[in-house]
Amino acid sequence: MLRVPLYEVAHEGGGRDGSTAHSSGPQTEARHASQPDDSTIASEPMNLSRRGTALAVGAVAAAMGLAACSKAAPSGTVTSTSGAFGTVPAASGTPHAGTLTWAESPGTAPTWIFPVTPGADYSTTTINTFQYEMWRPLYWYSNGVSPTLVPSMSLADTPVYSNGDKTVTVHMKTNYRWSDGQPLTAKDALFFLDMVRAGVKESGANWGQYTPHLGIPDQVVSASAPNATTLVLHLNKAVNPAWFTADGLYYIQPMPAHAWAKASANGPVLDFTNPASAKKIYDFLAKQSGSTGTYASNPLWQVVDGPYRLTAFNNTTGGYTLTPNPKYGGPKSAIVPTVQAIPYTSDTAEFNAVLSKSVDIGYMPLNDVPQLNAVKAAGYHVFGYPGWGFAYANYNFADKTGDFNKIINQLYIRQALAHLENQEGYIKAFFHGAGGVAYGPIPSVPTSPYTPANALKNPYPYSVATAASLLRSHGWHVVPGGASTCAKPGTGPGECGAGIPARTKIAFNVLYASDPVIFGEQVTAWASDAKKVGINITLQSGTFNHVITVADDPGSPKTFNDWAVAVYGGLTDANYPTTQGIFSSGGSLNGGFYSDSQADKLIHASVTSNNTDAVKTEASYLTQQQPSLFQPNYDWITVWKNNVSGQPAAIEATTQYFLNPELMYLTK
Repeated sequence: MLRVPLYEVAHEGGGRDGSTAHSSGPQTEARHASQPDDSTIASEPMNLSRRGTALAVGAVAAAMGLAACSKAAPSGTVTSTSGAFGTVPAASGTPHAGTLTWAESPGTAPTWIFPVTPGADYSTTTINTFQYEMWRPLYWYSNGVSPTLVPSMSLADTPVYSNGDKTVTVHMKTNYRWSDGQPLTAKDALFFLDMVRAGVKESGANWGQYTPHLGIPDQVVSASAPNATTLVLHLNKAVNPAWFTADGLYYIQPMPAHAWAKASANGPVLDFTNPASAKKIYDFLAKQSGSTGTYASNPLWQVVDGPYRLTAFNNTTGGYTLTPNPKYGGPKSAIVPTVQAIPYTSDTAEFNAVLSKSVDIGYMPLNDVPQLNAVKAAGYHVFGYPGWGFAYANYNFADKTGDFNKIINQLYIRQALAHLENQEGYIKAFFHGAGGVAYGPIPSVPTSPYTPANALKNPYPYSVATAASLLRSHGWHVVPGGASTCAKPGTGPGECGAGIPARTKIAFNVLYASDPVIFGEQVTAWASDAKKVGINITLQSGTFNHVITVADDPGSPKTFNDWAVAVYGGLTDANYPTTQGIFSSGGSLNGGFYSDSQADKLIHASVTSNNTDAVKTEASYLTQQQPSLFQPNYDWITVWKNNVSGQPAAIEATTQYFLNPELMYLTK
């Protein structure tokens, strides 16, 4: 997972999943710098990179009451699909040939074409809506709005685990071929593995999904392709099959070894299983991928197994054209459309294109939801859904300012802060009804087999009175509208808790990204309710890049005491939604140094045990423990012209940052 600002973001940057330039942004108010307690730091941080969602928000005016700015959601928008905004009609009409135009949101141009993608380029718009059109992953995990396996769109049958879950056997399907006519084989999957191994040997940053010692490739002791349809992996220790399939095998993108296993454009095909040759091949392919201006003309990238091949790419604007691959062996419509990706410089420009009917598939920015009827009048269908992931206000367990580290370490404090959050009210007032509640690391929507029961109904419902009662019952003198103080220090029943001195106040800062505006709106409402129980929150806005730079204990040790809470959006969940690396001690995405031995134990079980409910148990514990303030997820709202049809799941999947135009068609 990567932190990013949204509309969706799967890489550090702006736009829907973008890659904006880094900037320092406004500085936060100076606070005393010091090191955290040793107990908060794990000895070996993990480097866990994933596609990330960031739900950003902009600067707001002075604190205001939530009711004062409440707006009702447009009527008639909720469908039988739980949590949906709008509807997706059944496929209809007669397919016609033509070009389907698709809107790229600002700052989301693809930046890398070689499937071994560096972390700096790892975004949903480089992977999901660009690379995956040409080179499909071994297993497909987007079933409409559901993050579940789709066997019909996978390149292989369900993997077989043996030898105590230390051996994995994958049987490739035979209906897929490369566009030059060669069959897609297990050797092509092996080629990808060896290229990843060669890349991360040079630098772990060379593959965005790399985690040292965990998963692919480090846990693979040996790999072989005993025949054209069989891939065998021997692992160094037992794994949870659900985790390794969804968060390991999924990321394998078979590549055409017969066309790419060479060290120069006109050189011979080399033995990629030889490490020295593998390095030469990797270096050549990575260098070619760095030349964005040749993407459409380089013969390498014309050998594809996906539904499309690239025929035009503007490396200045990021616009591109995809032409159907007639050799594609997977599911597709009767007449697959050509796809033209059109970049927009702002959400306003994109939305104007929708209203002027100049784009076939676009999106509706959240602040434009009140114009829903105008979009429908322009001849568009509308469907929105929350992304698979979570938004959060991240707590900093290392911040010693005002003894915040001791205060936030108390579960009852985190529970009280959760009771002060009005998720349903925020969705109504700030999201215009286009969003879904989320009470833990696995949201209630999209629906998932992994969602725990305590994430389906708010375990800490909005109640200022309950928050005040929790404080009083734990030794605090509550002063509504003033400053509550610890009246009974100590660790016994009815006392404030370990390390909290008498007369301590609950006062801290919240550093939040200034774009999009909903970030500021939510924390302003939260701070207003917190004041009602004598908790004083200082709000500080900054650019997304500034916030993630400051609010990162593993990466910015000098800023431990510069922030107490940070809001920069959130993270997309992996297909198998363990929080390894996020809420595990020492995780590289554990920006606030949360550390809990029971959480570590449950996270470890999610990755290594064969318990099918392990990750649900993990999520249930974290939902109860509230390592951060989980926030509602807003919808990505897709709009598409009435003459665009196809499998409903393909339209639904666009809200999850997947694009499957091969399953769509134009009716006129």
